[in-house]
Amino acid sequence: MNIQLLAINPVAFHLGPIPVNWYGILIGIGIVLAYFLAQREAVRLGLDDEFIADFLIWAVPIGILSARIYYVAMKWDYYGANPGRIIEIWNGGIAIHGALIGAFITAYYFTKKRKVSFLRLADIAAPSILIGQIIGRWGNFVNQEAYGGPVTREFLENLFLPNWIIEQMYIKHENTYVHPTFLYESLWNIIGFVVLIVARKFNWRRGEMFFFYLIWYSIGRFYIESLRTDSLYLIGDLRSAQVVSIIGITVGIIAIVYRRMKVKPVVRYLDKK
Repeated sequence: MNIQLLAINPVAFHLGPIPVNWYGILIGIGIVLAYFLAQREAVRLGLDDEFIADFLIWAVPIGILSARIYYVAMKWDYYGANPGRIIEIWNGGIAIHGALIGAFITAYYFTKKRKVSFLRLADIAAPSILIGQIIGRWGNFVNQEAYGGPVTREFLENLFLPNWIIEQMYIKHENTYVHPTFLYESLWNIIGFVVLIVARKFNWRRGEMFFFYLIWYSIGRFYIESLRTDSLYLIGDLRSAQVVSIIGITVGIIAIVYRRMKVKPVVRYLDKK
């Protein structure tokens, strides 16, 4: 029996006249799970019980704001002509790279104020960032957004996807099935998450878990972005996510090589200092 789920409602429920979207719920779940994972690890490594919570109080709103700023900047031709729509974040329009940039800047100043190594926090947070991204992409699934170019139903069936995913990948207004790029990225991030959790036991040098995250996510995003039809562009056909991904890969590799060659004494992930 072919179960048609084309009408998955992006609105989970209403609080009076206010719609509560699945996208927001999934983002919230991602943040909560990321918090518990990072908080448990931070305490295990000797940080204060409230350290991660205090950080997230600043990082979450700043990340959301910077995600919106990034998106608006990449679509300035539209928003410059329609400035009243800049604040309409409830109508969509945030970018994960903007959120990451805002969160990283917040982490730098937060750790500086608390006199804690930025890389120590970054290493602890790396798997949690991936958790948020893994779950957040399913919000894109519900909204039927962040998808790729046209494919056949047979192509999707050959990926051994359940019917409820295949049906949601039929975009009615385009009259076609599309690449489930949300799923590609979610699965890529799951692999990265597993690697980072295992890496904790091998006690990598400080900073290398964060730089691995930077490299791993950026490689996946670079290739997956080439399949998407809703990319943000810098100039012409230059996709902003791919440019940022190249920067991320380059920074991650250079940082690992430089720190292994130049930084002494060696400080490792499990060191409580």
